[in-house]
Amino acid sequence: MTNQPPRPALIGITMGCPAGVGPEIILRLHLEREQARQAGTTETGRQEPAAAAVVLGDLGVLAQCARQLGVKVELNPWQPGQPLGSGALNVLPVTSLAPLPSPGRPTVASGRAMGEYIEQAVALAQSGELAAMVTCPIGKDMLNAGGYHYPGHTEMLATLCNCSEYAMMMAGARLRVSLVSIHRPLSRVPEAVTQEAVVRLIRLTARSLQHDFAVLRPRLAVAALNPHAGEGGMFGDEEKRVIEPAVAQAAALLGREVSISGPRPPDTVFYQASQGDFDAVVAMYHDQGLIPFKLLHFKDGVNVTIGLPIIRTSVDHGTAYDIAGRGVADHDSLRAAFWLAAEIAANRSSNLPEPA
Repeated sequence: MTNQPPRPALIGITMGCPAGVGPEIILRLHLEREQARQAGTTETGRQEPAAAAVVLGDLGVLAQCARQLGVKVELNPWQPGQPLGSGALNVLPVTSLAPLPSPGRPTVASGRAMGEYIEQAVALAQSGELAAMVTCPIGKDMLNAGGYHYPGHTEMLATLCNCSEYAMMMAGARLRVSLVSIHRPLSRVPEAVTQEAVVRLIRLTARSLQHDFAVLRPRLAVAALNPHAGEGGMFGDEEKRVIEPAVAQAAALLGREVSISGPRPPDTVFYQASQGDFDAVVAMYHDQGLIPFKLLHFKDGVNVTIGLPIIRTSVDHGTAYDIAGRGVADHDSLRAAFWLAAEIAANRSSNLPEPA
């Protein structure tokens, strides 16, 4: 029997807001992938898992965007179970918006469409039709106006997956960061930093590193909340009262397969992780983790929702309504999100030991 090449993992890309930059960056990624395919190379310059893309979106919006960009793209209407069109951008036409939204001007209809793309992608991922889903940016206000009452992608995905334990991880080649608290005022961060929340995130992060990133013996650093890790209580007591007990509890639960260090001073721990001392940093709040992450990975950072039964990665930027339709949107983050989704799908399908 001859060895057959691996069947490409089918990655679904949701179009995001039809009036945002999602359609443009999808077209740019497709054109780049098609050029690389014809040249016999890869977009990233390194060997990548076998992966194919299908867009969950709107044919009319994508065709309009292609005309605005002055590019020729073959759009192939696709349905689950059908073969993919070679050389074409395969699109599952979830919506047929009329009139078409103008770039930079979202509507209630475009908000409803955003939610429909996400719902369809989750359903196909749960059925196994899609190996993973990658999401383009949405406008949260118009998502709610369209009838989907969620703070954002992550909460909607967790609800659709009936998942109660999930978190955001930002992933790049040099740094991975997960967050105990995300979108809340700085004055309310301390109340969110509980022993239970820190232990839960350490476990989720370790499991994702093992299961999704194939890091079998993860090295985690847990950032302190206060400057200098509290300086012995001079600058706050959360380290002694909450974070140290959480680290000890998580270490006991996870065992010797996971190394956990902390609480570590926030002004040094991200540099140490970027130099390879740790596989990920558990940060206490949004800006603590995302400022150093975006300093290193502003263009190619990927948002990964860890803890879900399905694989979801996302671009690390918003709808950019101010530049939508101008032909200047950068697709680096979408490229990184696509290939990370393919990598996670390959890791999950391999015979890795089941993590804690």
